[in-house]
Amino acid sequence: MTLEGSLDVTVGNGVEFEFAVHNGGDDPVEMRFADAQTFDVVVERDDGEEVWRFSEGMMFAQMLQEETLSPDETETFEAVWDEPDPGEYHARGTLAATDADCSAEASFSV
Repeated sequence: MTLEGSLDVTVGNGVEFEFAVHNGGDDPVEMRFADAQTFDVVVERDDGEEVWRFSEGMMFAQMLQEETLSPDETETFEAVWDEPDPGEYHARGTLAATDADCSAEASFSV
């Protein structure tokens, strides 16, 4: 299983995150999810203090789901942090699959 992640961050009116999961292998990858949450993004200050989490306060439908990522296929997930305080941050996007690991990180300033 060869999943590769990337996390693009755009700072403007809020902060936009684009977390991409790419299957760089030769075989399809089956991704199973325990509920409707497919990804998450966590933002921390340089000292490690968590200041924002995409999934915080959200409710996800309790349903098993499965998705297949074909070779050379990319799935993209988006999240927006509406009201960040000025500062230096580090973000991590993660796939919420129960049987496939993929994450990516990026640092940014507001």
